[in-house]
Amino acid sequence: MKKWLFIVGGLLVVVVAVVIFGLSNLGPIIKKAVNTYGPKITKTEVRLDDVGISLLSVEAKLKNLYLGNPKGFKSPQAMRVKTIYVNVDEKSITGDTIIIDKVEVVGPEITYEKTGRTDNFKAILNNVKSSAHASKSSKNQDAKEGEGKKLMIRNFIIKDGKVDLDMSVYGGSSLSASASLPDIHLKDVGKKKGGATPEEVANIIFAELYKKITSPAVTTELNKQAKALASQAIKGGEVGTKEVEKAASDTVKSLFGK
Repeated sequence: MKKWLFIVGGLLVVVVAVVIFGLSNLGPIIKKAVNTYGPKITKTEVRLDDVGISLLSVEAKLKNLYLGNPKGFKSPQAMRVKTIYVNVDEKSITGDTIIIDKVEVVGPEITYEKTGRTDNFKAILNNVKSSAHASKSSKNQDAKEGEGKKLMIRNFIIKDGKVDLDMSVYGGSSLSASASLPDIHLKDVGKKKGGATPEEVANIIFAELYKKITSPAVTTELNKQAKALASQAIKGGEVGTKEVEKAASDTVKSLFGK
């Protein structure tokens, strides 16, 4: 009896060791995936500094995610996030579809920049759409050879975000305005297809993010601040208050069409 207990106990130790070893390597795997595939999907610089793993809860803590701007935009970054929490369904790690219980993006700092008739996040979204389309075409072409890993996210959350707008107004002066980003909660991303490619998941997420960035809740507040700050940014007695407000309003209108 004792012999069997020793054998069973030994097997449990081996299993636990394998699980812990596998999960402890999950951090470097996530970091490499983000830093390798992120730029290919967005066509911009994407950099993740570090990933911490909780072995008990199978929760990953992604630290300092940086999203650069596409070519043609001058802002140093499109978005920076200090902390992202990711809860993985550990049973799905070895399967064809990795199931993520929750992704929680906390306090993203978003820089919105307009150039001509486009803006930085529209450009990024177009890049992501192109990547998703290419991924779908490739998947259909290689269907006979089998598909790669897919993703399904039960809950994707963005909260406590902020949108910063840098803009030039009448007279060449510049001003900045900020607005809170409405929270986002997407459910069952990729579930309908039994799992989606990383490109398809990114397309869904960026489409919703862009919708919130350009929503009335954001643009109305930015417009309000722009009008208030314009009188401080533009100096000179030859320009009246109404003219200043109109100049700021026209600038915001060219940005948002509102």
